[in-house]
Amino acid sequence: MDSTVYTFVEDVRGEGAAPVLDRVLGYGCTGLTVAAAYHRARDVTPHGASRVTFRHDGVHFPPGDLFGRLVPPVRAGAEEDPLRSLRDLTRSRGASLYAWGVFLHNTTIGLAHPDVTQENCFGDRAAPADLCPSDPDVRAYAVALARSMARYGVDGVVAESLHFGFFGHGYHHERSFVELGPVAEYALGLCFCPHCRRVPGAEAARAEAARLVEEAFEGGGARQAEAGPPEVITEFAMARRATVTSLAAEVAEAVAAEGSRLIFLDLTGAVKGYADGRPAGGPAASDAWRIGIDPAAVARVTGGYAVTAYARDTERVTADLEAYRAALGPGRELRALLRPGPPDTASAAELAAKTGAVAATADAVDFYAYGLQPFGVLDRLSVLR
Repeated sequence: MDSTVYTFVEDVRGEGAAPVLDRVLGYGCTGLTVAAAYHRARDVTPHGASRVTFRHDGVHFPPGDLFGRLVPPVRAGAEEDPLRSLRDLTRSRGASLYAWGVFLHNTTIGLAHPDVTQENCFGDRAAPADLCPSDPDVRAYAVALARSMARYGVDGVVAESLHFGFFGHGYHHERSFVELGPVAEYALGLCFCPHCRRVPGAEAARAEAARLVEEAFEGGGARQAEAGPPEVITEFAMARRATVTSLAAEVAEAVAAEGSRLIFLDLTGAVKGYADGRPAGGPAASDAWRIGIDPAAVARVTGGYAVTAYARDTERVTADLEAYRAALGPGRELRALLRPGPPDTASAAELAAKTGAVAATADAVDFYAYGLQPFGVLDRLSVLR
Protein backbone atom coordinates (compact mmCIF):
# COMPACT_ATOMS: atom_id res chain seq x y z
CA MET A 1 0.00 0.00 0.00
CA ASP A 2 1.35 3.40 -0.99
CA SER A 3 2.20 5.46 2.09
CA THR A 4 3.85 8.88 2.22
CA VAL A 5 4.71 11.37 4.92
CA TYR A 6 3.65 14.98 4.40
CA THR A 7 6.82 17.04 4.67
CA PHE A 8 7.78 20.71 4.50
CA VAL A 9 10.66 22.09 2.45
CA GLU A 10 12.03 23.57 5.69
CA ASP A 11 12.30 20.00 7.06
CA VAL A 12 14.52 18.74 4.27
CA ARG A 13 16.51 21.98 4.20
CA GLY A 14 17.22 21.76 7.93
CA GLU A 15 17.93 18.03 8.30
CA GLY A 16 19.03 17.19 4.79
CA ALA A 17 16.93 15.53 2.12
CA ALA A 18 18.70 12.17 2.26
CA PRO A 19 18.39 11.73 6.07
CA VAL A 20 14.71 12.67 5.97
CA LEU A 21 13.99 10.23 3.16
CA ASP A 22 16.05 7.49 4.84
CA ARG A 23 14.03 7.89 8.03
CA VAL A 24 10.71 7.83 6.19
CA LEU A 25 11.60 4.80 4.11
CA GLY A 26 12.94 3.10 7.21
CA TYR A 27 9.50 3.28 8.77
CA GLY A 28 8.08 1.35 5.84
CA CYS A 29 6.62 4.32 4.00
CA THR A 30 7.05 4.58 0.24
CA GLY A 31 7.88 8.26 -0.19
CA LEU A 32 7.22 11.92 0.53
CA THR A 33 4.46 14.43 -0.10
CA VAL A 34 6.25 17.79 -0.05
CA ALA A 35 4.69 21.23 0.45
CA ALA A 36 5.73 22.96 -2.76
CA ALA A 37 3.22 25.80 -2.23
CA TYR A 38 2.09 26.70 1.28
CA HIS A 39 0.40 29.37 3.39
CA ARG A 40 1.20 31.45 6.46
CA ALA A 41 1.52 29.50 9.68
CA ARG A 42 3.35 29.52 12.97
CA ASP A 43 4.34 25.96 13.81
CA VAL A 44 6.05 24.25 16.72
CA THR A 45 8.73 22.17 15.00
CA PRO A 46 10.31 19.94 17.69
CA HIS A 47 13.28 18.72 15.65
CA GLY A 48 13.57 21.53 13.11
CA ALA A 49 16.38 23.95 12.47
CA SER A 50 14.14 26.40 14.34
CA ARG A 51 11.96 25.10 17.16
CA VAL A 52 9.17 27.50 16.22
CA THR A 53 8.88 28.02 12.48
CA PHE A 54 7.00 30.86 10.80
CA ARG A 55 5.93 29.88 7.31
CA HIS A 56 5.06 32.43 4.64
CA ASP A 57 2.65 32.27 1.73
CA GLY A 58 4.41 31.18 -1.40
CA VAL A 59 6.06 28.60 -3.60
CA HIS A 60 9.35 26.81 -3.15
CA PHE A 61 10.21 26.77 -6.84
CA PRO A 62 10.83 29.35 -9.58
CA PRO A 63 7.32 30.22 -10.80
CA GLY A 64 8.20 30.47 -14.47
CA ASP A 65 5.93 32.07 -17.06
CA LEU A 66 2.64 30.21 -16.54
CA PHE A 67 0.95 32.75 -14.27
CA GLY A 68 -1.23 35.65 -15.33
CA ARG A 69 -2.62 38.41 -13.12
CA LEU A 70 -2.20 36.43 -9.90
CA VAL A 71 1.37 35.36 -9.20
CA PRO A 72 2.41 33.42 -6.10
CA PRO A 73 4.96 34.90 -3.71
CA VAL A 74 8.30 33.15 -4.02
CA ARG A 75 9.96 31.84 -0.88
CA ALA A 76 13.62 32.32 -0.01
CA GLY A 77 15.68 29.46 -1.37
CA ALA A 78 13.31 28.75 -4.25
CA GLU A 79 16.13 29.48 -6.67
CA GLU A 80 17.82 26.33 -5.37
CA ASP A 81 14.89 24.37 -6.84
CA PRO A 82 14.47 21.90 -3.95
CA LEU A 83 11.66 20.07 -5.75
CA ARG A 84 13.99 19.12 -8.58
CA SER A 85 16.68 17.76 -6.28
CA LEU A 86 14.05 15.86 -4.28
CA ARG A 87 12.70 14.31 -7.47
CA ASP A 88 16.21 13.16 -8.41
CA LEU A 89 16.80 11.75 -4.92
CA THR A 90 13.49 9.89 -4.67
CA ARG A 91 13.92 8.40 -8.12
CA SER A 92 17.38 7.11 -7.19
CA ARG A 93 15.88 5.39 -4.11
CA GLY A 94 12.80 4.03 -5.87
CA ALA A 95 10.59 6.26 -3.71
CA SER A 96 7.50 8.25 -4.64
CA LEU A 97 7.28 12.03 -4.56
CA TYR A 98 4.08 14.05 -4.53
CA ALA A 99 3.96 17.85 -4.76
CA TRP A 100 1.52 19.26 -2.21
CA GLY A 101 0.05 22.70 -2.82
CA VAL A 102 -2.31 24.96 -0.89
CA PHE A 103 -4.30 26.53 -3.70
CA LEU A 104 -7.04 28.97 -2.69
CA HIS A 105 -5.86 29.97 0.78
CA ASN A 106 -3.30 32.72 0.33
CA THR A 107 -3.36 35.91 2.42
CA THR A 108 -0.66 37.67 0.42
CA ILE A 109 -2.55 37.36 -2.85
CA GLY A 110 -5.87 38.21 -1.18
CA LEU A 111 -4.55 41.40 0.38
CA ALA A 112 -3.02 42.48 -2.93
CA HIS A 113 -6.16 41.60 -4.92
CA PRO A 114 -9.20 41.80 -2.61
CA ASP A 115 -11.56 41.57 -5.58
CA VAL A 116 -10.71 37.86 -6.01
CA THR A 117 -11.51 36.95 -2.39
CA GLN A 118 -14.80 35.70 -1.03
CA GLU A 119 -17.46 38.34 -0.41
CA ASN A 120 -19.94 37.76 2.40
CA CYS A 121 -23.67 38.46 2.48
CA PHE A 122 -23.07 42.07 3.58
CA GLY A 123 -20.63 42.80 0.75
CA ASP A 124 -17.55 42.61 3.01
CA ARG A 125 -14.26 41.33 1.65
CA ALA A 126 -13.19 40.27 5.14
CA ALA A 127 -11.48 36.93 4.43
CA PRO A 128 -8.25 37.87 2.65
CA ALA A 129 -6.89 34.33 2.66
CA ASP A 130 -9.92 32.82 0.91
CA LEU A 131 -9.66 33.13 -2.87
CA CYS A 132 -13.00 32.47 -4.54
CA PRO A 133 -13.08 29.42 -6.85
CA SER A 134 -15.73 31.12 -8.99
CA ASP A 135 -13.41 33.97 -9.97
CA PRO A 136 -11.82 33.52 -13.44
CA ASP A 137 -8.45 34.91 -12.32
CA VAL A 138 -8.39 32.53 -9.36
CA ARG A 139 -9.22 29.58 -11.59
CA ALA A 140 -6.41 30.52 -13.98
CA TYR A 141 -4.06 30.81 -10.99
CA ALA A 142 -5.02 27.34 -9.76
CA VAL A 143 -4.37 25.82 -13.18
CA ALA A 144 -0.98 27.53 -13.45
CA LEU A 145 0.03 26.51 -9.93
CA ALA A 146 -0.85 22.88 -10.52
CA ARG A 147 0.85 22.79 -13.90
CA SER A 148 4.04 24.33 -12.55
CA MET A 149 4.27 21.63 -9.86
CA ALA A 150 3.43 18.79 -12.24
CA ARG A 151 6.30 19.79 -14.51
CA TYR A 152 8.73 18.35 -11.97
CA GLY A 153 7.69 14.87 -12.95
CA VAL A 154 6.09 14.13 -9.60
CA ASP A 155 3.89 11.09 -9.05
CA GLY A 156 0.98 13.36 -8.30
CA VAL A 157 -0.07 16.90 -7.37
CA VAL A 158 -1.97 17.01 -4.08
CA ALA A 159 -4.40 19.93 -4.12
CA GLU A 160 -5.38 21.33 -0.73
CA SER A 161 -7.99 24.12 -0.47
CA LEU A 162 -9.26 23.71 -4.01
CA HIS A 163 -12.76 24.63 -2.80
CA PHE A 164 -14.64 27.38 -0.94
CA GLY A 165 -13.37 28.71 2.37
CA PHE A 166 -15.45 28.99 5.53
CA PHE A 167 -15.82 31.59 8.25
CA GLY A 168 -14.14 29.64 11.05
CA HIS A 169 -10.81 29.57 9.22
CA GLY A 170 -10.44 33.16 8.26
CA TYR A 171 -7.60 35.15 9.80
CA HIS A 172 -5.32 35.49 12.81
CA HIS A 173 -6.11 37.68 15.82
CA GLU A 174 -9.83 37.27 15.30
CA ARG A 175 -12.37 38.79 17.68
CA SER A 176 -16.07 38.08 18.02
CA PHE A 177 -18.00 38.78 21.19
CA VAL A 178 -21.19 37.59 19.54
CA GLU A 179 -22.48 34.02 19.94
CA LEU A 180 -23.09 33.42 16.28
CA GLY A 181 -24.02 29.77 16.58
CA PRO A 182 -23.22 27.23 13.82
CA VAL A 183 -25.94 28.32 11.39
CA ALA A 184 -25.14 32.04 11.35
CA GLU A 185 -21.41 31.31 11.31
CA TYR A 186 -21.88 29.10 8.27
CA ALA A 187 -24.03 31.71 6.56
CA LEU A 188 -21.45 34.42 7.25
CA GLY A 189 -18.79 32.31 5.51
CA LEU A 190 -20.68 31.88 2.23
CA CYS A 191 -19.41 33.81 -0.78
CA PHE A 192 -21.72 36.13 -2.73
CA CYS A 193 -19.22 37.84 -5.00
CA PRO A 194 -20.46 38.81 -8.50
CA HIS A 195 -19.34 35.44 -9.88
CA CYS A 196 -21.03 33.43 -7.12
CA ARG A 197 -24.23 35.44 -7.52
CA ARG A 198 -24.65 33.72 -10.89
CA VAL A 199 -25.39 30.49 -9.04
CA PRO A 200 -29.15 29.80 -9.07
CA GLY A 201 -30.86 31.05 -5.93
CA ALA A 202 -27.93 33.25 -4.91
CA GLU A 203 -29.88 36.44 -4.25
CA ALA A 204 -32.46 34.71 -2.07
CA ALA A 205 -29.69 32.89 -0.22
CA ARG A 206 -27.80 36.13 0.35
CA ALA A 207 -30.83 37.84 1.80
CA GLU A 208 -31.52 34.89 4.09
CA ALA A 209 -27.86 34.71 5.16
CA ALA A 210 -27.92 38.39 6.11
CA ARG A 211 -31.14 37.87 8.05
CA LEU A 212 -29.70 34.92 9.96
CA VAL A 213 -26.56 36.81 10.91
CA GLU A 214 -28.47 39.89 11.97
CA GLU A 215 -30.72 37.67 14.11
CA ALA A 216 -27.64 36.13 15.72
CA PHE A 217 -26.31 39.61 16.43
CA GLU A 218 -29.47 40.17 18.44
CA GLY A 219 -28.97 36.98 20.45
CA GLY A 220 -30.73 34.41 18.31
CA GLY A 221 -27.78 32.21 17.38
CA ALA A 222 -28.69 29.43 19.80
CA ARG A 223 -32.26 29.16 18.48
CA GLN A 224 -31.03 28.77 14.90
CA ALA A 225 -28.83 25.80 15.82
CA GLU A 226 -31.90 23.74 16.62
CA ALA A 227 -33.26 23.96 13.09
CA GLY A 228 -30.11 23.90 10.94
CA PRO A 229 -29.56 25.95 7.77
CA PRO A 230 -32.75 27.01 5.95
CA GLU A 231 -33.52 25.27 2.68
CA VAL A 232 -32.64 28.31 0.56
CA ILE A 233 -29.15 28.37 2.09
CA THR A 234 -28.65 24.63 1.66
CA GLU A 235 -29.81 24.68 -1.96
CA PHE A 236 -27.43 27.52 -2.79
CA ALA A 237 -24.53 25.76 -1.06
CA MET A 238 -25.29 22.51 -2.87
CA ALA A 239 -25.54 24.28 -6.23
CA ARG A 240 -22.05 25.75 -5.93
CA ARG A 241 -20.55 22.24 -5.88
CA ALA A 242 -20.57 22.46 -9.67
CA THR A 243 -18.08 25.33 -9.40
CA VAL A 244 -15.62 23.23 -7.44
CA THR A 245 -16.08 20.16 -9.64
CA SER A 246 -15.47 22.10 -12.84
CA LEU A 247 -12.38 23.75 -11.32
CA ALA A 248 -11.04 20.37 -10.22
CA ALA A 249 -11.58 19.09 -13.76
CA GLU A 250 -9.68 22.02 -15.29
CA VAL A 251 -6.79 21.59 -12.87
CA ALA A 252 -6.72 17.81 -13.38
CA GLU A 253 -6.58 18.26 -17.15
CA ALA A 254 -3.65 20.65 -16.83
CA VAL A 255 -1.78 18.26 -14.54
CA ALA A 256 -2.42 15.34 -16.88
CA ALA A 257 -1.03 17.38 -19.78
CA GLU A 258 2.26 17.50 -17.87
CA GLY A 259 2.29 13.72 -17.40
CA SER A 260 1.12 13.61 -13.79
CA ARG A 261 -2.22 13.29 -11.97
CA LEU A 262 -4.25 15.41 -9.58
CA ILE A 263 -5.10 14.15 -6.11
CA PHE A 264 -7.90 16.23 -4.60
CA LEU A 265 -7.55 16.71 -0.83
CA ASP A 266 -10.95 16.96 0.85
CA LEU A 267 -10.55 18.89 4.12
CA THR A 268 -14.03 18.20 5.50
CA GLY A 269 -12.62 15.80 8.10
CA ALA A 270 -10.25 18.52 9.26
CA VAL A 271 -13.08 21.05 9.44
CA LYS A 272 -14.93 18.68 11.75
CA GLY A 273 -12.09 17.27 13.85
CA TYR A 274 -8.96 19.40 13.51
CA ALA A 275 -8.96 20.97 16.98
CA ASP A 276 -9.58 17.96 19.19
CA GLY A 277 -9.95 14.86 17.05
CA ARG A 278 -13.61 14.56 18.11
CA PRO A 279 -15.70 15.17 14.98
CA ALA A 280 -19.42 15.29 15.70
CA GLY A 281 -22.41 14.50 13.56
CA GLY A 282 -22.52 12.37 10.46
CA PRO A 283 -19.60 11.14 8.36
CA ALA A 284 -17.40 13.78 6.77
CA ALA A 285 -18.54 12.76 3.28
CA SER A 286 -22.09 13.85 4.12
CA ASP A 287 -20.90 17.35 5.06
CA ALA A 288 -18.49 17.98 2.16
CA TRP A 289 -21.18 20.06 0.41
CA ARG A 290 -20.67 22.76 3.04
CA ILE A 291 -17.37 23.77 1.40
CA GLY A 292 -18.63 23.13 -2.12
CA ILE A 293 -17.44 19.55 -2.61
CA ASP A 294 -19.33 16.70 -4.28
CA PRO A 295 -17.01 13.74 -3.56
CA ALA A 296 -18.42 11.46 -6.26
CA ALA A 297 -18.31 14.16 -8.95
CA VAL A 298 -14.82 15.36 -8.02
CA ALA A 299 -13.47 11.81 -7.92
CA ARG A 300 -14.72 11.23 -11.46
CA VAL A 301 -12.64 14.10 -12.86
CA THR A 302 -9.42 13.68 -10.84
CA GLY A 303 -6.73 11.05 -10.56
CA GLY A 304 -7.16 10.40 -6.84
CA TYR A 305 -9.13 11.48 -3.80
CA ALA A 306 -7.56 12.09 -0.39
CA VAL A 307 -9.41 12.72 2.89
CA THR A 308 -8.33 14.01 6.29
CA ALA A 309 -9.24 11.20 8.68
CA TYR A 310 -8.75 13.33 11.79
CA ALA A 311 -10.40 11.43 14.65
CA ARG A 312 -9.37 9.82 17.92
CA ASP A 313 -11.64 6.82 17.56
CA THR A 314 -10.75 4.09 15.08
CA GLU A 315 -14.46 3.43 14.67
CA ARG A 316 -14.96 7.01 13.51
CA VAL A 317 -12.08 6.69 11.04
CA THR A 318 -13.65 3.51 9.71
CA ALA A 319 -17.10 5.11 9.39
CA ASP A 320 -15.73 8.13 7.57
CA LEU A 321 -13.71 6.03 5.13
CA GLU A 322 -16.60 3.68 4.44
CA ALA A 323 -18.83 6.67 3.68
CA TYR A 324 -16.28 8.10 1.28
CA ARG A 325 -15.76 4.72 -0.38
CA ALA A 326 -19.52 4.42 -0.89
CA ALA A 327 -19.66 7.94 -2.35
CA LEU A 328 -16.69 7.46 -4.68
CA GLY A 329 -17.64 3.99 -5.84
CA PRO A 330 -15.29 1.22 -6.97
CA GLY A 331 -12.19 1.91 -9.00
CA ARG A 332 -11.53 5.41 -7.59
CA GLU A 333 -8.33 5.85 -5.60
CA LEU A 334 -9.06 6.79 -1.98
CA ARG A 335 -6.21 7.98 0.26
CA ALA A 336 -6.51 8.62 4.00
CA LEU A 337 -4.40 11.21 5.83
CA LEU A 338 -3.80 10.32 9.50
CA ARG A 339 -2.21 12.24 12.37
CA PRO A 340 0.08 9.81 14.25
CA GLY A 341 0.16 11.95 17.40
CA PRO A 342 -2.07 14.28 19.41
CA PRO A 343 -4.88 15.06 19.35
CA ASP A 344 -5.82 11.93 17.39
CA THR A 345 -3.43 9.16 18.35
CA ALA A 346 -1.90 8.27 21.72
CA SER A 347 0.17 5.17 20.91
CA ALA A 348 1.65 2.94 18.24
CA ALA A 349 -1.14 0.44 18.94
CA GLU A 350 -3.79 3.06 18.18
CA LEU A 351 -2.01 4.00 14.97
CA ALA A 352 -1.80 0.35 13.97
CA ALA A 353 -5.55 0.01 14.45
CA LYS A 354 -6.19 3.07 12.28
CA THR A 355 -3.83 1.98 9.51
CA GLY A 356 -5.63 -1.36 9.57
CA ALA A 357 -8.92 0.42 9.10
CA VAL A 358 -7.44 2.32 6.17
CA ALA A 359 -6.12 -0.87 4.59
CA ALA A 360 -9.59 -2.42 4.76
CA THR A 361 -11.27 0.47 2.94
CA ALA A 362 -8.84 2.81 1.19
CA ASP A 363 -5.94 2.42 -1.22
CA ALA A 364 -3.23 4.43 0.51
CA VAL A 365 -2.38 5.91 3.90
CA ASP A 366 -0.43 9.13 4.41
CA PHE A 367 0.76 10.82 7.60
CA TYR A 368 0.74 14.46 8.73
CA ALA A 369 3.36 15.82 9.13
CA TYR A 370 7.11 15.18 9.41
CA GLY A 371 8.29 18.48 10.89
CA LEU A 372 5.36 18.88 13.28
CA GLN A 373 5.76 15.56 15.10
CA PRO A 374 8.49 14.63 17.63
CA PHE A 375 10.69 11.76 16.53
CA GLY A 376 9.08 9.61 19.20
CA VAL A 377 5.71 10.05 17.49
CA LEU A 378 7.14 9.56 14.01
CA ASP A 379 8.64 6.27 15.18
CA ARG A 380 5.09 4.96 15.48
CA LEU A 381 5.02 4.80 11.68
CA SER A 382 7.12 1.64 12.00
CA VAL A 383 3.79 -0.19 12.36
CA LEU A 384 3.88 -0.25 8.54
CA ARG A 385 6.84 -2.60 8.49
